[in-house]
Amino acid sequence: MAKESFDKEIQFLRMLVLTSGAYNRQQFSERLGISIHTFDKTIRRLKEIVSSTYQHLPQEERKEFAETIRFSYYESTDPMLLFLFRAKSLKESESQRITLLLAAMNEQALTAMELLDICCTSQSSDLSLPDEKTIRSDLKYLEEVGVISRQAGARPYRYRIQNDLIHGLSNEELYDLYDFVDVMANTQVPSVQGYLLRDGLKKHITRQQAEKQAIEPFLYKYHYYSRILDEAHLFTILSAIRSRRKVRFLYFSPKSEKSYASKNTNPLFERDTNGKVEKTLPLKVVYDHQYGRWYLLSNSREGVRKYRLEGITQIEEDESVDEDVFENRINELHAKIQYSWLIDTGQPVTVRARFYNPEGSAPNFVRERVMLQGQWGQIVQEDEHSFIYEILINGTTEIKPWLRSFGSSCEILEPVQLRREMIAEWKEIQAYYESV
Repeated sequence: MAKESFDKEIQFLRMLVLTSGAYNRQQFSERLGISIHTFDKTIRRLKEIVSSTYQHLPQEERKEFAETIRFSYYESTDPMLLFLFRAKSLKESESQRITLLLAAMNEQALTAMELLDICCTSQSSDLSLPDEKTIRSDLKYLEEVGVISRQAGARPYRYRIQNDLIHGLSNEELYDLYDFVDVMANTQVPSVQGYLLRDGLKKHITRQQAEKQAIEPFLYKYHYYSRILDEAHLFTILSAIRSRRKVRFLYFSPKSEKSYASKNTNPLFERDTNGKVEKTLPLKVVYDHQYGRWYLLSNSREGVRKYRLEGITQIEEDESVDEDVFENRINELHAKIQYSWLIDTGQPVTVRARFYNPEGSAPNFVRERVMLQGQWGQIVQEDEHSFIYEILINGTTEIKPWLRSFGSSCEILEPVQLRREMIAEWKEIQAYYESV
């Protein structure tokens, strides 16, 4: 993943897409919490990323910024915001240096000092020359993300490109692998690494002069613009969970008027923000497939806390905790969310609903959907016209949209309060369709 964070670009692109260009520069800057100068600079930065992403294409096939960031939802067939991850958010010096390192290790296994010599003799004269510490840091990063591998043997260690799988496959096997990765990246979560792997496979196949149609057999409609952006923090959080480390970040709640604040290193220019500095122990990440949202469940002094990943910025790992403490926190969390439809930790309540079978339809798609999506709920009573579904669940807020999505095929029986809420909501909906 990226060596540097790009919180500002993430929040910038999310707002740009979700508002469909409805904000002017002033409104956009105020909502994002940046100056108009920073707004213009960010636009220029994104244009540079787009041009560098498509620089290998002929001039007539290159995508302009306006074409990449489409304002029409119905015109998008690819997760347009992925180009941030493709660009890796590397500085120019890092981009050139890592390119030289990979090119050198593609031919043979080399040591850090040999790679340092290559960089010093091949890097552009207008860029500062790297030192040994910088080269070793780059090698560590490339090894962590699986691009290179360290060969067995005594010091000094030698590193080489890790591409044995690609070169060991035939053309037909490469096509099958590309199709599989393409399907999984577009249908499963998380998907960022899948898209990057797909791009790498596509470039390799293209270099083998494969026919274009042979590597683009499918076309997908991408539904959640912001989902792939939230995955920027996902792997940092998962790493912290595996190593039992706390994380520190600046958080903007969904109700906050702003969604970003710059990280000021000079205390003289430090300013108040709408965000709140949080320090917490991450325990679990939950994905809401219905709305395309990621949630972080964690433990702090106040007990179980819930955060939307889209509001997390400036995330950093902090100190670790003992294994016994971590296990106790995990067990406490599982006890609280045992009956959660998603992440609700309210008081358990039994929900009973009557579902009506579709008339004149042989396959009972209503029952099939309830059995597929109803989680641990059970059908406790059934006849030829309907069946009663029952589930013990924490609160009714999260299950309500699912029940409402069945329309007239679902009738809430218990609890009475939920039944009254649903009646009121349906009356409000009915009022929208009264004659004018």
